[in-house]
Amino acid sequence: MIDKIELIGLLAAILTTIAFIPQVFKVIKTRSSEGLSLTTYLIFITGVSLWLIYGVFKMSFSMILGNGITVLLSAIIIYYILINRNSN
Repeated sequence: MIDKIELIGLLAAILTTIAFIPQVFKVIKTRSSEGLSLTTYLIFITGVSLWLIYGVFKMSFSMILGNGITVLLSAIIIYYILINRNSN
């Protein structure tokens, strides 16, 4: 059974990860990343990657799950920012 603190972490991970999904869908659907800052996303993905590593060392399922998915979603956005930058 999951303890209360880990449950709070899991809920936080779910909510912060879900927050990225609309942006990813919009970027994929429109194939445009106009207005999105590459620098911001590079700093963000670096921070989230470090949280993921921290979660692995702490063996925290919620940190690993949330940050792992967020890294993936952020990487998709960075990919589209770079593709759009190179096509202009």
